[in-house]
Amino acid sequence: MNLLLDTHIWLWSLLEPEKLSRPVARALRAERNDLWLSPISTWEALILAERGRIVLEPTADEWLSEAMQRAPMKEAPITHAIARESRRISLPHNDPADRFLAATARLLDLTLVTADERLLGSREFAVLPNR
Repeated sequence: MNLLLDTHIWLWSLLEPEKLSRPVARALRAERNDLWLSPISTWEALILAERGRIVLEPTADEWLSEAMQRAPMKEAPITHAIARESRRISLPHNDPADRFLAATARLLDLTLVTADERLLGSREFAVLPNR
């Protein structure tokens, strides 16, 4: 299975793995699954660190470099098609990061791993719920 990690799932997998449900933790460890990460998640992590909502040490940039080496994932592209799809996809909110992740999952045929109830209710892309 090709899994696109929502930003919080990616961060939890590295910082707070106890927040992952057993099925999600198993799916992330399974060698048969390819793990994908969008640059949108890197952007979101940087914003969270700038706002003091998460701590990435010694610096956010160094933490991100180490995280990418420690848990390598396939990089999901941000394309013009994904940008257009982000405006077409039906979501109950307008969070730009969520829209890009949902559009990426849909166009690249990836399963979005998330705990976000606003994304879990969509039938426009596959999801693996963290419950």
